Amino acid sequence: MTMSDESNPLRVVLVDDHELIRTGLSRAFERESDVSVVGVAASVGQALKVISEQMPDAVVTDLQLPDGTGLDIVKTIRQQNDRMGLVVLTMHSGDDHIFAAMEAGASAFVGKDAPSREVVSAARHAAISPRTFLCSGLVGAMMRRANDDRPKLSEREKEVLDLLAEGLGTAQIAGQLYMSESTVKTHIAKLYQKLGATNRAQALVTAMRIGLLSTVKPT
Repeated sequence: MTMSDESNPLRVVLVDDHELIRTGLSRAFERESDVSVVGVAASVGQALKVISEQMPDAVVTDLQLPDGTGLDIVKTIRQQNDRMGLVVLTMHSGDDHIFAAMEAGASAFVGKDAPSREVVSAARHAAISPRTFLCSGLVGAMMRRANDDRPKLSEREKEVLDLLAEGLGTAQIAGQLYMSESTVKTHIAKLYQKLGATNRAQALVTAMRIGLLSTVKPT
């Protein structure tokens, strides 16, 4: 991707399940004379279809979507395309989310509280340098990780913990993660051991307290 101009505009796809946010983002991008919003989507499925059809220079996606996450989009696209810029835009700016976006192959990570010009700037950066990672909070997150004495969870254990926080039972988790109930029980037992918990409630409270979870679904 070369620098954009009015005759060769930066082509962007926006993904967010809230219409007001999509509209606001579209206006922010369209105010730039050298940027063109070539598609919008409200879900992972819609986004992948639009991206496949339009092949934009950059994608700006929300993290939480009704049928998955923005990281699902990032991982899928990055496996197919090393040259597309991928920006994660989210309200959830915790360290774990930053590292997850970076590891998934995102080009930039921006909080929804950032000025619109910062989002546009991140998209420009992403289109020019898709395999670098731009995030204002990255240095602080890396310093905290270096000094982090929290329990280290495997990716699968993190997935199980997230589903426990959503209120799912063992059978439901097994169905979501395509594994046997006995395997799920093994992961839960390891989670309890690492968190020093004897039941789900204790595990979730501990995980929230030490920053492994941002929210827990009320039961």
